[in-house]
Amino acid sequence: MSAAPEAAEHSAPGRPHPRRWAALGVIAISQLMVVLDATIVNIALPSARADLGITEADQQWVVTAYTLAFGGLLLLGGRIADYWGRKRTFLVGAIGFAAASALGGLATTGPMLFGARALQGAFGALLAPASLALLTVLFTEARERAKAFAVYGAIAGGGSAVGLLLGGVLTEYANWRWCLLVNIPIALVALALAVPIVPESRADGDTSYDVPGAIVVTLGLASLVYGFTEAAKEDKGWDSGTTWGFIAAGIVLLIVFVVIEQRTRNPLLPLRIVLDRNRGGAYLTSMLVGAGLFGAFLFLALYLQGVLGYTPLHTGFASLPVTLGVLISATAASNLLPRIGPKPLMIVGPVLAAAGMFSLRFIDLDTSFWAHLFPAQILLGLGLGFTFVPLSSLALVGVPGHDAGAASAALNATQQVGGSLGTALLNTIATGAITAYLTAHPPASPEDGQRAGLLAQVDGYTDAFTWAAAIILVAAVISATMIRVRKEELGPADGPAHIG
Repeated sequence: MSAAPEAAEHSAPGRPHPRRWAALGVIAISQLMVVLDATIVNIALPSARADLGITEADQQWVVTAYTLAFGGLLLLGGRIADYWGRKRTFLVGAIGFAAASALGGLATTGPMLFGARALQGAFGALLAPASLALLTVLFTEARERAKAFAVYGAIAGGGSAVGLLLGGVLTEYANWRWCLLVNIPIALVALALAVPIVPESRADGDTSYDVPGAIVVTLGLASLVYGFTEAAKEDKGWDSGTTWGFIAAGIVLLIVFVVIEQRTRNPLLPLRIVLDRNRGGAYLTSMLVGAGLFGAFLFLALYLQGVLGYTPLHTGFASLPVTLGVLISATAASNLLPRIGPKPLMIVGPVLAAAGMFSLRFIDLDTSFWAHLFPAQILLGLGLGFTFVPLSSLALVGVPGHDAGAASAALNATQQVGGSLGTALLNTIATGAITAYLTAHPPASPEDGQRAGLLAQVDGYTDAFTWAAAIILVAAVISATMIRVRKEELGPADGPAHIG
């Protein structure tokens, strides 16, 4: 559809787009595809690892390659969406995501799969910020925006659990490869609906790109994650110079990125966006929750299959309580947000999520699903819904239309970067705990070896869940101390970008 009639539909100042709710449905489909892809391969991981010969230390790259490329390139993707056009960026991102998914589904080696996952993340970095920026300019009335962000927040919090379920169904009845190939029809549906329904919008003003900033921040994040990965290897560990070399290089590169952003006329991430107290608190909260969340989903899937002996399908269904909790709390949060503001929700949310995560600290070889795992996951889901709904709205409070893509990209980036670093860190903690347990409790006989191995896995996973709970709890402290925005301030962004 041409831009002319769309522009006509917006000729009256402040008039909402007539197809905004239909556009929300299209955006929700694409966002679900991007979010669930961070975890859909978790359940398929044991099958993929055996099929492609991936080592235990390198298995986390199936998750991390995606989240790292996604998080590292999101800021550039946000700027591209602002300047090139959000609808156009959305369409290109969907096409590329489908192509990368096809490449991953046909992978014959571990590195090929890792590369395809990174390519998925790169195109996801175009798709996600374009989606959120479109929501920002389509929904300008406070209550409507709260409902739209409730949908977006529910997908952000529950999409990961949906990914586990879908991954279980596909791995059980088809093949692990379909966990990637399934994105092709989803992307095609999103494309077919987006062309006639979603309006074009773009930012006015300077449209130059900060390519050096994009390169430096991506290399810095990659170096940090790789350093944590090296720490998980038996021949490296925390005493290795290689481990600390990559971590130090990552920190230095991120400092260089900040310097570049200060001196660039049109920066990739304007520091005014993150230096705002409320948005800074939202971004920190998003990063910490992402760090605890992605790693925990990985270890929960490994525990259900590797220790409790669940099939991939049963593992997928066993992960549904998180989604149920998210749906309940996201609905409640959308009603509460305009009434009480974001701060109470962003304190209660991480506390509930951390409580659910900490209860997973007490798993064993024969933990009951209904008595233990079900209520723990419900708590986790309730916490995520209460957290992500206000996060999506708060991160864009007071952002000029020119910066809408960058601000929305920063929110997505913090969650994905947190997920990358959290997965790498928690994987290192779990691997170290497993090795330490086996060293301290050597099996007396081959018969004892299997039980010792399972106990070692439980010991590693419980350590990971404990650290994940602590990380998420810090998010509650950040929200309590930094968030100051009032409910009256949750209106539309200043100066909405051009639509049509």
